[in-house]
Amino acid sequence: MKMSEIKELTTKEIQERIDAEKDTLVKYKLNHVVSNMDNPMKMKHTRKDIARLMTELRHRTINELNKSALKHGK
Repeated sequence: MKMSEIKELTTKEIQERIDAEKDTLVKYKLNHVVSNMDNPMKMKHTRKDIARLMTELRHRTINELNKSALKHGK
């Protein structure tokens, strides 16, 4: 997932995607423990996607806080 794709999502969609990706990562980890995965790089890509999503969510949170602070004159 690219950052340009993530920026097009709404905040709610980003949060839902984070939850889904975390669930997927847990499944990958459990499957990897039980038997070797065909492509263990899937776990790495999933972790990176989660990090990208969380980064964008954090940027949006900071921007909202800055906007509200400017609105209130702080």
